[in-house]
Amino acid sequence: MKAKEQAMTELEQTAERTREVLLGVEGEVEGLREKLAAAIAAEKEAKEQLAATKEGGDDDTISPFKGKVGSASNTDLASSSNQAGLEAIRTGTVAAVLMAGGQGTRLGLSGPKGKADIGLPSGRTLFALIAERIRKLRLLALASAPDNDGGSSNLPSLPLFIMTSPMNHEETENYFKDNSYFGLPSTDVICFRQGTLPCVEVEGDDASTMKIIQETADQVARAPDGNGGIFPALQSTGCLDDMVKRGIEHLHVFSVDNALVRPADPAFVGYCISQKADCGNKSVWRAAPDEKVGVLVTKDDRPMVVEYSELSASMASAVDETGKLKYGAANICSHYFSVDFIRNTVLTASASDIPYHIARKKIPYWDSEQNETVTPDKPNGIKLEIFIFDVFPLSKSMAVWEVERTDEFAPVKNANADGVADTPDTARKLLSNLAEKWLTDTGAKLHKTGDEADKASCEIAPATSYAGEGLEKYNGKVVASPFTL
Repeated sequence: MKAKEQAMTELEQTAERTREVLLGVEGEVEGLREKLAAAIAAEKEAKEQLAATKEGGDDDTISPFKGKVGSASNTDLASSSNQAGLEAIRTGTVAAVLMAGGQGTRLGLSGPKGKADIGLPSGRTLFALIAERIRKLRLLALASAPDNDGGSSNLPSLPLFIMTSPMNHEETENYFKDNSYFGLPSTDVICFRQGTLPCVEVEGDDASTMKIIQETADQVARAPDGNGGIFPALQSTGCLDDMVKRGIEHLHVFSVDNALVRPADPAFVGYCISQKADCGNKSVWRAAPDEKVGVLVTKDDRPMVVEYSELSASMASAVDETGKLKYGAANICSHYFSVDFIRNTVLTASASDIPYHIARKKIPYWDSEQNETVTPDKPNGIKLEIFIFDVFPLSKSMAVWEVERTDEFAPVKNANADGVADTPDTARKLLSNLAEKWLTDTGAKLHKTGDEADKASCEIAPATSYAGEGLEKYNGKVVASPFTL
């Protein structure tokens, strides 16, 4: 009987290997199993720590972030950092990397989220805002040169690399092409696809029992590998080699769903450069102890983003001598990475160094008896994903740049609805408020007109100002609001 069971097991294993070969994933299996084993171990450790936290105990491996922290509110530091960043842009060593693989489904949009129109008077989409800000930044970098004669020739190259998903890659490329790349050189707008990983099933927590889920008769079930997949994607698509050839040393990586993002932000990039950081995180400070947002901390003497649920109540509410939350550096998906850090640290790390996360999902599978794909009514498999901040613990020199939420964070995640946050309407309101603030800060006086709805319709085009600069001519003038400049 034992021999028969062993024979059946060997037969099943042979059949599984044959299936992997036929479906073209045999080369991924061992690496995938290694990732799964590391993810299972990491999940077990996280659950144990979370249980301890829920019992009221503080995690003594976590402390407030101990690295370098600069603030945009420090005028002198912001000015010197901005100049350092502009110099790096002027010399062609900076690139912007946009994570835009998401679809706009939750916004009622069938295409890429970057095509979302948030209701600005100009009709600018999220893609347009980002590209036009980069165009303006090239002019600012050129103008910052000591020997600049005021001309716009010899604009520095500031490439925009866009990570797409398999489902929106062509549509994103065509959108930029159809809009003449929003004034950027076509050679400086590069789209590359995010990677995917096969979906798997496993018995209990035993990675050795891993089986790849088949979605159709000739195709495995695959899923995007998370925004942390940006690093292998840059390598596999040749973009990293392209960056090296261009002489790029510094990357600002950010998400598409922030309408106030400052792409290739010279102050942030410049601060990281001045601190000789290999990795940087732009943060807004948490508004309240119970705000549900990831927080940058030091854990086991390494920088790391932890979920709000990993902090005990006493840790979450702890304040310093000024009354500021100790655990307050909220993650807004805006990061600096040196190209050297990506090439020589991130891409050479093992699966245990950067463990993937487990997402248990309902994964459609192929039923060979019924000869059809079946959608299960409960989770039946695992998708593995990695987050971009999972590489932070590998950093030897991490820097944080703190900014004001109202200046740089207008998330667009949900469809418009009464009482719902992070919508196109709330983002447009934040852009409108900032436009008014820029004018009043420069000495303008606003004359309010129109009804309440119109008061969220002020807009300053990126070509007019990147971050509030260049508005001096409005000093002392009365400007009717709402306005479009």
